[in-house]
Amino acid sequence: MSEAGALGLFGGTFDPLHVGHLRLGLEAREALGLAEVCFIPAGSPPLRAAPRCSAAHRLAMVERGLSGLGGCSVDPAEATGAAAASYTVDTLERLRRRHGGEKPLVLLLGADAFARLESWHRWRDLFGLAHIAVATRPGHDLEKLGAGATALDREFAARRGIAAELAAAPAGRIVPFAITALEISATAIRERLARGLSVRYLVPDAVLDYIETHQLYRTPHGH
Repeated sequence: MSEAGALGLFGGTFDPLHVGHLRLGLEAREALGLAEVCFIPAGSPPLRAAPRCSAAHRLAMVERGLSGLGGCSVDPAEATGAAAASYTVDTLERLRRRHGGEKPLVLLLGADAFARLESWHRWRDLFGLAHIAVATRPGHDLEKLGAGATALDREFAARRGIAAELAAAPAGRIVPFAITALEISATAIRERLARGLSVRYLVPDAVLDYIETHQLYRTPHGH
């Protein structure tokens, strides 16, 4: 684990991990000047349907997909049940305890997830625990945020910053950054696998090998 610089935190179900996830992690590291990006497979996410694959399978796919990829790491705590955290705020509190109060932590979110932030458990507490970096794609403009009258608009207007500010404080800024538009979804990958179609080049080769070895997603109901 790199100690110098800001640490990016990328949580998700990763059901399965695909190349869009890898590109977001890599481009966030480059655009935001992060020392490292830590992938955090969720155990049982509270705001969405249960993942198709078990936490153990999803963790294994992330570990294999990131193997040999510099600047990335995996936090297995939630997927292995070693941590009780299920909400993002719980995850950030756990990581804040681990890294101390001064370490810059940067939560990586997609624009769609950020737009729903007010529905998250204790969402206002997130800003005291980490910065939030919002990945935007062409056609997903954040400019409309900050101009409205919602609580999130006000937070965005007050906290909006730039990448260079992330390493200077442990938490509190909201920084948009652009990423390459890759229209790849885990849902579509699962559907292709259920139909017996190839997903090569949509997922890392090591992940594809794991899926084939364990015959994951081969039926509409999964394993």
